[in-house]
Amino acid sequence: MTLLGPTGVLVVIVVTAVLLLVIVTAAVLVARARRLDRLHVRTDAAAAGLAAVLDRRAAIVRAIAATAGPVALADGDRRALRAAARAATATRAAGEGVLDTEREEAENDLTRALVPLDTAALPADLAAELADVHARVSVARRIYNDAVRDTRALRGRRMVRWLRLAGTAPMPPYFEIAEPGPDGVVVEPAAVHVAQDAVRAVVVDDDGRVLLFEGVDPARPAEAFWFAPGGGVATGEDPVAAVARTVGEETGLEVAAEQVRGPLWVREVVFEADGTTYAGRELFHAVHVPSGEIDATAFTEHEARTVRGHRWWTPAELAVTLDVVHPHQLPDLLADPRSLEPGPVPLAIH
Repeated sequence: MTLLGPTGVLVVIVVTAVLLLVIVTAAVLVARARRLDRLHVRTDAAAAGLAAVLDRRAAIVRAIAATAGPVALADGDRRALRAAARAATATRAAGEGVLDTEREEAENDLTRALVPLDTAALPADLAAELADVHARVSVARRIYNDAVRDTRALRGRRMVRWLRLAGTAPMPPYFEIAEPGPDGVVVEPAAVHVAQDAVRAVVVDDDGRVLLFEGVDPARPAEAFWFAPGGGVATGEDPVAAVARTVGEETGLEVAAEQVRGPLWVREVVFEADGTTYAGRELFHAVHVPSGEIDATAFTEHEARTVRGHRWWTPAELAVTLDVVHPHQLPDLLADPRSLEPGPVPLAIH
């Protein structure tokens, strides 16, 4: 029997390590490719569902325009309503079901054309069908936009982009349309509330793990995501001081301003929470802390409702997780330790 010498053993170890790395990387890529495929299927199905509900709305509106009496709808408004319904259907046919900006405009025009309609003067069955289809449009649009959000988030990951795991599939667009509100008032799309500037802390412990909270939107409790601790910057407050303050409030850890490095990254963010859309800017800073327990007992009432728990993540765990993580680039950024060192200007991330 021939025994391997030290060099042979080293070669075997290196080859084994390389093979394991290749296997793990391949498994991660396959998992992400499969998830991306599932997300595209989900988005396509949601788009088809939304288009079908919009088609049903157009059909109901045409029926209303044909049968509504003069009390419910004046002749001029009737013609405008019929034309708007016809335009929405024509856009659907020309676009082969694609939910694009042209379809958005046509559906917005249809919603606005419904404003003069007195639903109380309609036959009970038509009024009920119109109310039902409006509720279905709102739900279907939310389901579709949620699917688009998740698909775009995964497609934004560096590995997915570099290896073109999405293939030739087009990037799905959001679909934002006006919706009827109370008393016939039209709620225009993209009504965004500007939020105050916020800071986020990339809290790293002695073992190189990063602290993330698991959050949910109360309006969508089944859709959890992970995010870095932080919060709003008070008027006149220094961002570094805001980092130290918010980390202390949310984790119970004592953080001095001297422990805060940054800003590292900056992110312009638009998000929806509890039915309201916000826009703002987030500055990310790094904070190194000793390994220890987290005390979340000082959470506000809102934080207690929206934060399920916390976890210390290793960069390797973040690199392979299929959970939703904000910001989406965080796993890629933490793979390079240099990303936690401030540069001349903050790095713009998404």
